[in-house]
Amino acid sequence: MPSTSLPTPPRLVRARELKALGWTDRRIRAAVAQGRLVRLREGAYCDPTADPEVRMSGSVGGRLACVSELRRLGVFVVQHDQLHVHVVRTAARVRAPKGPHRMHRRALLRVPHPDALSVEPLDAVFDGVLCQAPRAAIATIDSALHLGVLHPDDLEELFAALPRRFRRLRRLIDGRAESGPETLLRLILRSLGCMFEVQVLIRGVGRVDFLVDGWLIVECDSEQFHAGWDAQKADRRRDQAAAAQGFATYRPIAEDIMWHPEAVRAALVGLLALRPQARRVADAG
Repeated sequence: MPSTSLPTPPRLVRARELKALGWTDRRIRAAVAQGRLVRLREGAYCDPTADPEVRMSGSVGGRLACVSELRRLGVFVVQHDQLHVHVVRTAARVRAPKGPHRMHRRALLRVPHPDALSVEPLDAVFDGVLCQAPRAAIATIDSALHLGVLHPDDLEELFAALPRRFRRLRRLIDGRAESGPETLLRLILRSLGCMFEVQVLIRGVGRVDFLVDGWLIVECDSEQFHAGWDAQKADRRRDQAAAAQGFATYRPIAEDIMWHPEAVRAALVGLLALRPQARRVADAG
């Protein structure tokens, strides 16, 4: 698991707690005016470093949830175009947040701290699976495992709670995936029925994302890690070193993997069809 620490869970600060520590109403108002506290609603505040979506959720008496909370934690989600907020089922006349949003009212799998401004990670993943397409849901679970947001032992509880139709996804999960596009590409390769290995170390080249049929290297390229000429030069030299050993390399960009998977699939089909033909030409010679 990566050693990178996860974002600190956001917490609510109640006026009565501040007053128990000796704060006066005047001091609280001054802290808000100076930006040292953020007022969420009557008698409720939070740290000014809290994520804007956390603040918006807290302002309506809810907690950040689903793909909104997953994105805050750094977990991969394919699309996040609205705020997801969880409110307790018994909450009456909840004020809706501004802008596109979705309110979740189900009973949570794990009860968060009373002052928590976000749901527990397991609940965020649970709703993230329900709110996304199956391939995106698999990528989200992979990402949560890889980052340590979700523990492997949590999978049993997660899939026991999910509707039965989602249980078929479990065998497709692989926490070794280092990015969402890598998971999505793995699913494309599975659909082709080809043989492939994940995270393969090739001498003189380094570790590659996929080695397909023993000869085709497939790398998932994203702007985050492959932008700039220096990074591109390093990639091309890796490809050159691989070519010297008889490997071909295909580098689909993350944008196409996520939004145009049919184009990536077609490219892989075309490439994989070449190898047998090349062998026949060599044999004929």
